[in-house]
Amino acid sequence: MPDLDLVAQALARNVRRFRADRALTLDALAARAGVSRGMLIQIEQARTNPSVGTVVRVADALGVSIARLLDYDEGPAVRLVPQEEAVTLWSTPQGSSAVLLAGVESPGPLEIWDWVLQPGQGHDSDAHPAGTMEIVRVEAGTLVVTLDGVEHPVPQGTTASYEAGRPHGYHNPGAEVVRLTMVVSVPAPVA
Repeated sequence: MPDLDLVAQALARNVRRFRADRALTLDALAARAGVSRGMLIQIEQARTNPSVGTVVRVADALGVSIARLLDYDEGPAVRLVPQEEAVTLWSTPQGSSAVLLAGVESPGPLEIWDWVLQPGQGHDSDAHPAGTMEIVRVEAGTLVVTLDGVEHPVPQGTTASYEAGRPHGYHNPGAEVVRLTMVVSVPAPVA
């Protein structure tokens, strides 16, 4: 896993760069992302470890994937991401986690994730931009995807897809660990 300071520096550098590329002021990006101007200043100065929700909102507002926002190394035409360089976006002391394996930008942000949810744990997500699609493939256990307040059990060996432009969640109410792979496709930003 990359050093958290390295990730914070990459986040700071990339937010500044993408904001400048899009000619957005701090106030304009704050309004688009729904985060405070002060939080953006702290992010751009690498003085904070923002929440997952904040990173997602900033990435969405900039029209880039989380992978691109956290990318700390520009690489060759084929980019290999060894497991030890994958970025853990959130984790719990009990062992649940979401690890960003890789992401690309064309035509819109596309990300692939490796998730582990320990028994009784879960993660709720704010709505992504309209048109965002998620696909989950459950490798172990039974995942419960909550969408519009309705629970959808997804058993081992099953793949589910859904529009993620509304609040949603991923939960493990069972007694065994849930392992899943998730792909997130965000529509290209409208100019």
